[in-house]
Amino acid sequence: MPMTLKKLRLHGFNNLTKTLSFNIYDVCYADSAEQREAYIAYIDEAYNAARLTAILTDVAEIIGANILNIAHQDYEPQGASVTMLISEEGIVAENLSNTATPGPLPDAVVAHLDKSHITVHTYPETNPQTGISTFRADIDVSTCGRISPLRALNYLIHALESDIVIMDYRVRGFTRDVTGRKHFIDHNISSIQNYLSKKTKNRYQMVDVNVYQENLFHTKMVIKQFSLDHYLFCVEAKDLSPQEHQRIQKLLRRELTEIFYGRNLGRNLEFMD
Repeated sequence: MPMTLKKLRLHGFNNLTKTLSFNIYDVCYADSAEQREAYIAYIDEAYNAARLTAILTDVAEIIGANILNIAHQDYEPQGASVTMLISEEGIVAENLSNTATPGPLPDAVVAHLDKSHITVHTYPETNPQTGISTFRADIDVSTCGRISPLRALNYLIHALESDIVIMDYRVRGFTRDVTGRKHFIDHNISSIQNYLSKKTKNRYQMVDVNVYQENLFHTKMVIKQFSLDHYLFCVEAKDLSPQEHQRIQKLLRRELTEIFYGRNLGRNLEFMD
């Protein structure tokens, strides 16, 4: 466990870089080619560059940053990116805390905070063999100074309706105090989970892989409750035969399990409940 740090009196600007990187996945079943095309079109509309810009604008406000510049782009045939440059709000940053308390609840975006950024890129895709479609949003929030990207966690997880979240948080570089001593981290952290709300924790099964001596923290989350209607597109579970219900549910559980563990599963392996 990291030691509790006293409040630092720094010599000049806080040069530590705090980076939160994570992938958010939404999984769906769309049986026909027409349904899969409709799903991709829905995702492209729901998470277009304009919507992602609005989400990242909220993130900048949550972490206490001024927006300096925004660039955004929708792609053909699908996907979006947004870049947002930001700077630290002096008054807000003075009042912000890096203590392990949850931030508020609620494609590509980048935000630059003096020497920092936020990025989001979207990757919708479908599998014509199984009917499984997966939407991935790749997000980076990198900040310098007092502000912490961890404050935006709960908002982003809920704003993007995530089935799986895979996160890395890293503190890099060093800053000097008034005595000239280097500090390689300016806040106490033992797990990304400490920054999640109770509501978020109740929704997900979570696993940590942390390297404390490197100031590197890794958390994987997968949704606990599995309701087939939540994963069907253009069809309802009540309209499926018992055999189809079982087959589709097995396909979805396999997809969630393979993404969570980052590997393909053999036919006889058990899926997560």
